Amino acid sequence: MKPFFKQALSGLTLLCAATAFASGAEAPSCTQVNMAGPGWTDIDATNAMTGVLLKALGYKQNVANLSVPITYQGLKKGQIDVFLGNWMPAQAPVVKPFEEEKSIEVVHPNLSNAKFTLAVPDYVAAAGIHSFADLAKHADQFDSKIYGIEPGAPANQNIKKMVDDKAFGLGNWKLVESSETGMLTQVERAVREKKWIVFLGWEPHLMNTKFRLTYLDGGDKYFGPNYGGATVNTVARSGYAEQCPNVGRLFRQLTFNVDLENGVITDVLEKKTGVDAAATEALKRHPELLKTWLDGVTTASGGNGLQAVQNALGVK
Repeated sequence: MKPFFKQALSGLTLLCAATAFASGAEAPSCTQVNMAGPGWTDIDATNAMTGVLLKALGYKQNVANLSVPITYQGLKKGQIDVFLGNWMPAQAPVVKPFEEEKSIEVVHPNLSNAKFTLAVPDYVAAAGIHSFADLAKHADQFDSKIYGIEPGAPANQNIKKMVDDKAFGLGNWKLVESSETGMLTQVERAVREKKWIVFLGWEPHLMNTKFRLTYLDGGDKYFGPNYGGATVNTVARSGYAEQCPNVGRLFRQLTFNVDLENGVITDVLEKKTGVDAAATEALKRHPELLKTWLDGVTTASGGNGLQAVQNALGVK
């Protein structure tokens, strides 16, 4: 009798699973979404907005604070499901081997019209610094230093390569690595004292309104054209979108914009609002985005996804 009951139980389990999938429910293994954040305020903002959506849809978001190289290793090993911070072309050298071995997949461009290159305060630009080629002849004023973000970041690697190449006469310069917060603290101090400083700048970010910045021209080889004109992609571990098609659809449709992200970042850094609360308020201000993001997306249990999120936010 035991084999009979075992077989019957197995059949019942399969039947229940089939019924769940037929009703549009996501597989139980997909209900926790493991993501990564490198400590950048823009990715904190997009992770938080995504978390608001996932919670309303019945998923649980887990965000690990990891450097970019460790994040890609986590995607390869299946420990991380999705990463919203694939800045291109800055991360191209880091991402290439993972793409070639097909351990990660580029899901969707989630932000366009971003910037990512070296910048200086406007008073430094007014003194004649407009391009990478202008830096070396003012080495003493800059103390031969370029301020970057956290060690191992692809953008820092680009700066190191530029220095190793002795490009623009910068062979004797030093990259100062710390963190986004540490770098911007140095910028704030320099601006307050009207000292010269060159550092990594990007948009979206509050730095563009907090400081008067000038992005430097001529760094195309290391940061790409158009002042480091960038696209930020959503990347996932290989096979994730097929294994978890409903949440995979959400990530294929989730597209942010510079103004939206800047709104969250400003609330967090200027108004000292918690990032989750800031993300919620941003989505309430822009309910029109939800219809595109949630087109064809259900709750984890197969319900109406758009309605669930609208109800959670109190919008229509």
